[in-house]
Amino acid sequence: MFEHSPRRSGRRNRGAAEMAPALPVIAPGMVGGRFQPLTRSEMERIHQLVLRLLEDLGLSQVTPSLERRAVEAGCWVDESGRLRFPRALVEDVIARTRRKFTLHGIDPIHDLEIGGRRVHTGTGGAAPTIMDFETGRYRESTVADLYDIARLVDRMDNIHWYHRSVVARDTETILDLDINTTYACLSGTTKSIAVSYTDGNSVRAVQPMLDMVAGGEGKFRERPFCTAVCCHVVPPMRFATESCDALEAAVLAGMPILLVSAGQAGATAPAALAGAVAQACAEVLAGLILCNIIDPNCRGIFAAWPFVSDLRTGAMSGGSGEQALLSAACAQMAGFYDLPNSVPAGMTDSKLPDAQSGGEKGYTISLAAHAGATMIHECAGMQGSLMGTAFESYVLDNDLLGAVLRTVRGIEVSEDTLSYDVVRDVVMGAGHFLGHQQTFSRMKTDYLYPEIADRRSIGEWEDAGARDARAVARDRVRRILADHYPRHISDSVDARLRETYNIILPKARMRAGNGVW
Repeated sequence: MFEHSPRRSGRRNRGAAEMAPALPVIAPGMVGGRFQPLTRSEMERIHQLVLRLLEDLGLSQVTPSLERRAVEAGCWVDESGRLRFPRALVEDVIARTRRKFTLHGIDPIHDLEIGGRRVHTGTGGAAPTIMDFETGRYRESTVADLYDIARLVDRMDNIHWYHRSVVARDTETILDLDINTTYACLSGTTKSIAVSYTDGNSVRAVQPMLDMVAGGEGKFRERPFCTAVCCHVVPPMRFATESCDALEAAVLAGMPILLVSAGQAGATAPAALAGAVAQACAEVLAGLILCNIIDPNCRGIFAAWPFVSDLRTGAMSGGSGEQALLSAACAQMAGFYDLPNSVPAGMTDSKLPDAQSGGEKGYTISLAAHAGATMIHECAGMQGSLMGTAFESYVLDNDLLGAVLRTVRGIEVSEDTLSYDVVRDVVMGAGHFLGHQQTFSRMKTDYLYPEIADRRSIGEWEDAGARDARAVARDRVRRILADHYPRHISDSVDARLRETYNIILPKARMRAGNGVW
C-alpha cells in the first residue's frame, strides 16, 4: 500500500521528489489487530459463555413490539418474562449480518469504510460539564458548547466523526434536548455525527431535519450521516425500554445503530474481566439480533463497552490498565465475530489535560487500536472519567491520535525500504543519509510531524517563551473558534429548520464576530 520504487540520490532527483505528490503518512481505516490479549481458545470459551447467557438466561423487559418480532424469528419468552435466544439464531445472525458498510459524512469527503479491523478514532460520551475556556472551572455544558466542539472537531484531521460529547443542560424538555443536539452537531461539522436519542419519538421528530439537510424527503436514507446511539440494555442482562423504542425507530429510519452495552465491572458486570467481556458481548448481540430481525441489511455497530470500577470506592476508572485490557479484548471479540465494532478508550480519570491525562489516553487508545477496533469512541476531549471535557483537550488529543495511528500503520518492508542500494550509495559517497533522495522522499511519506508536541531544543523552547503544550493548544482553539463557522447548511434550509423546531442556539451565535470567541 505504501511501497515506492527505488530512486538514486542526487540534487536533480531531489527536486523531482519534492514535486511528486506524497502519499499520506496516516489515513482513516488503517488495519489493526496485531495486539491480541486473548488466545483463540480463550475467545472460543468466551463465545460459548455468550451463547449460554443468551439461551439459558436471556434478557428481561423487552418491549412488546420487539418481543413480537423476536418470537416470530424463533426466540421465546420464559415463565419469568425473559426473552431467550436460541444458539442457532444467534450464530445465524452473526454469520449473515453486514461485515462492512460506509459511515457517511455530511460531506462525502468524510465517508468512512467501517469493518475489517480498519481503525478509526472519534469523540463520544455524555459529559454534563465542560471546563470553561476563560475561568478554567467546570460548569454545566450547553447547546452552544456542543456547536463549538463540533466546529473544533471539524478541523481535527485525526478525529474522524463527531459523536456528541456533552449534554446540552440548557434545554427544557427531553425532545428539545435531542432536537437541539442534532441541530448543533449538524451545523458545526461536515463529518459523520452520532446522537443518543432518548426514545422513538425523538428519532421520528428529527427525521425531517435530517432529510432537509440531506437535500429533500428521503435523501437521508440514501446517505445516512447520523448514527443513533442506543444503550439498549441496562446491565446486567435487562433491556432498556425507552432506548429499545429508539432502536426500533432508528432501524426503520435507515440510521446506523451504535449498540452499546456499558456495564461497570464489579458493579453491573462481573469484576472478573473475562466475565465482563462475555456479558457485554451477549448484551450487544441481543441488540444486534433485534436490529437484524427488523432489517437484515441494517448498519449495526457492535459496541461492547464494559467499564472499570475502582473496587475500593466504586468510582469509574476509565484511565486504568484494566480498562485498556477490557476495551482491547472486546475489540478482539468483535474481530472474532468479524463485526463492525466500537470500543471506548481515552477516558482519562484526570480532570485536566495533564501528564496523567496523556499517559492514560496514550495506553488505552493504543491497545484498542492495535487490537483492531473498527471505531474507538470517547478518545478525544474527555476528562474526569467522562464527566467533563475541555476544548484544548480535543487539540491535544488530535496530536496523540495521529501518533497512535502512525504506530498502527506499522513498518513497511519492501525492496526499497530495506535500502541496500541507499546504504551502498551513502557508504561509497557522502557518508551520511541527510542529503539522500530517499531521506527527502520518506520524510513526507513515513514520518508524522506533530502540530502541538514540541521537539525543539531546550534552549530554543526557552527562548520562545517556554510555553507548555496546553498553552499552545489553547491558542489553536482560539484561532479556530474565532474564524471557523461552517456554512454547509444554507440560510434557507436553516430558516426552515428554525420554523419547524424549537432551536435555542441563536443564529447570531453562529457567525464570526459574535463577541464570544
